[in-house]
Amino acid sequence: MCGRFANDAKIDELIQEFVAQGNDYRDWSPQYSIAPTEVVPIVRERRNSQTGEVVRSIDPAVWNFHPSFMKEAKRPQFNTRIETVATNGLWKGAFASSRCLVPMRGYYEWTGEPGSKQAFFLHGDAPLLAAAGIYTARKVGDEWEVSTSIITREARDASGEVHDRMPVFLGRDAWQEYLAPVKLDDDGKGEMVALLTAESERVAATISNYEVDRRVNNSRAVDPGDPTLIEPLE
Repeated sequence: MCGRFANDAKIDELIQEFVAQGNDYRDWSPQYSIAPTEVVPIVRERRNSQTGEVVRSIDPAVWNFHPSFMKEAKRPQFNTRIETVATNGLWKGAFASSRCLVPMRGYYEWTGEPGSKQAFFLHGDAPLLAAAGIYTARKVGDEWEVSTSIITREARDASGEVHDRMPVFLGRDAWQEYLAPVKLDDDGKGEMVALLTAESERVAATISNYEVDRRVNNSRAVDPGDPTLIEPLE
């Protein structure tokens, strides 16, 4: 699973990395401890209904998938299993037509017993990873709220040393196909799941981990802007 992650990229770095334009989310600041229900940057593509132009943008989204048809949930919906993303009624509509990337430096997992869990930071070779996600939008008051969920899969390689699941990460060559603002039919959804599976297998081989200070265990007590949260223990 992915229950906490870090994204220390500035908005200009995200725009450059993902070749994005349009909205640029100037309120974003680097965060080293992002928990579910917080607002995060996502990368998505949409087609202008008047010009037909496809625009890739960096937009804010609540990390708690909440479509308009869903009643208030007791637990946030922040992860989506790849095994059911194309078939489950909560996810399949967004997977068909509202796919996004969730940039991150890396993510946290824990081992051990409650009260003495050891935190690990998992990361790739490059400064940024791109996790496959889905998004939706609903009206909250007078404003539209975008929300997102990260797709996860059975862990591979170093990720499996710490936890049995990990985010589905995509390499640069797969971004355009995944983000394309086209609505997938059942065959298309199956083909997209196959792409995610193969691509995430490849990226998983680049993931490594190290132990970090246990103070990151309490998301409410730490300063999310503290870069030492992702420093390895001596």
